[in-house]
Amino acid sequence: MALRHAVLAALLDGEYSGYQLAKGFDIGVANFWHALPQQLYAELAKLETEGFVAGREVVQEGRPNKRLFKVTDDGLAEMERFAARAAKPSFIRDDLLVKVQAVDGVAAGPVIEQLTERAAVAEAKTEVLEKLLLRLRGDVAEEDFLRTGERVGPYLTCLRGLAFERETRDWCRRAAALLAGRAAAARGRD
Repeated sequence: MALRHAVLAALLDGEYSGYQLAKGFDIGVANFWHALPQQLYAELAKLETEGFVAGREVVQEGRPNKRLFKVTDDGLAEMERFAARAAKPSFIRDDLLVKVQAVDGVAAGPVIEQLTERAAVAEAKTEVLEKLLLRLRGDVAEEDFLRTGERVGPYLTCLRGLAFERETRDWCRRAAALLAGRAAAARGRD
């Protein structure tokens, strides 16, 4: 998947400025696609040049003008082509996992600290995604929303992100506790 498809997917919700798009990525899209704001702005410019998005200038009093972008018919056709292609399997590439793999040959303390930090980050992301899910569905029960909601795609990706962050949090806590217990037992034998 290219960044362009993540941007087009995010713009399917409506017309957004680059700033709004970056904020949306930080909140919702970041659970499956990371991009820096400058990458998003550059991609918007490319997509506009290629005719996949259309931008318009909005004049603001007392503030700089802004550009709003929306998906064009060509952009929708590109998303159709993208959606029809077979998805590549995902894979994990995580330096913390390399450190855990090597923990029997290196000091466990720094790895335990990093596991604890990662668990805290995952917990914070869990809270953000839970709030986002509530905002997306409003007062509708989750199963009802999943059956009848207008835009179920963002909700489903947030559910996946939530499951990922919960599992990450739980695994990091378990691994840190296990490694700390082993370290304590080793000190007791010395």
